[in-house]
Amino acid sequence: MARSKQENMKNAHLHELFVDALKDMLGAERQLLKGLKKMSQAAQSENLKDAFDTHYQQTEQQIENLKEVFANLDIPARGKKCKAMEGLLEEADEIAEEFEDSPEVLDAALIAAAQKVEHYEIASYGCLVTYADLMEHEEAASILKSILDEEKETDQLLTQIAMGEANMGASSSKKNSKK
Repeated sequence: MARSKQENMKNAHLHELFVDALKDMLGAERQLLKGLKKMSQAAQSENLKDAFDTHYQQTEQQIENLKEVFANLDIPARGKKCKAMEGLLEEADEIAEEFEDSPEVLDAALIAAAQKVEHYEIASYGCLVTYADLMEHEEAASILKSILDEEKETDQLLTQIAMGEANMGASSSKKNSKK
């Protein structure tokens, strides 16, 4: 069955949105590499440093996976500056500076900043998967879904570290400072 002109226009607009979002995420992931290095250096807990370092390696691979999506769509892999990621990383820098004198609180603050990044990525990749599915870009959808799953796993790991040590350390720091 032939597609109507209106349907083709809708798909063209969705395709433009999809490509724009891909460029945004390629730029965001590249920006995140620098942010993860800084967060790892600032982290006090070895578990948190390891989580940031592991996510750094994942992010490098995610950049390669995004380039593969671009190649599959026969589009040059060009990122664009992601203003959202820029803001989230600026906030992470501010948090690190603000709490650098309180190591017990610093890790909890870094986790909060990192989870804001993860939630942005989860939302963005969720949209990209949906767009790819709608346009029947099966291979792109599969690659993007695997990135989305990694972002969700990182978020869960950060929650475990927060609940297992960082938030407790921050809480005991507050109690100790009142004495």
